[in-house]
Amino acid sequence: MIAVIQRVKRAKVYADGTLSGACGQGLCVLLGVAQGDTERDADALAEKIVHLRIFCDENDKMNLSLKDIDGEMLVVSNFTLLASYKKGKRPDYMGAAAPTEANRLYEYFSEHCRRELRQVGCGVFGASMEIEMTCDGPVTITMDSRVLLAGK
Repeated sequence: MIAVIQRVKRAKVYADGTLSGACGQGLCVLLGVAQGDTERDADALAEKIVHLRIFCDENDKMNLSLKDIDGEMLVVSNFTLLASYKKGKRPDYMGAAAPTEANRLYEYFSEHCRRELRQVGCGVFGASMEIEMTCDGPVTITMDSRVLLAGK
């Protein structure tokens, strides 16, 4: 499972022109589910992201987590994060999980985050979406559950 985590002042996602999810100050998370991912991957990623200390404290040091600031999250599914670009000019997405399983784990990840945070908005799985966000920093981090779980 791969996530691109963007610290934001606010973010909104529209599916087919309709607002489907939003967040205020917090994180916009693009989430890609890989073949072979399980609940363990989703749990590891969700826990790390929710507690990641990338918000500034009173001394302007990144010492605070999303939970510490009572921040919000927007989660958007994005299978293209699993693109293989090693050969040719057109990426292939064979490493992405099948849609049914990817949607299940996307929902599982989002629900895990909802148990930890006050507000978690979501996109619409499989829809064509537009994201509006006001980045903060910018602070952008990529995270892979395989890295988090290596050796555990």
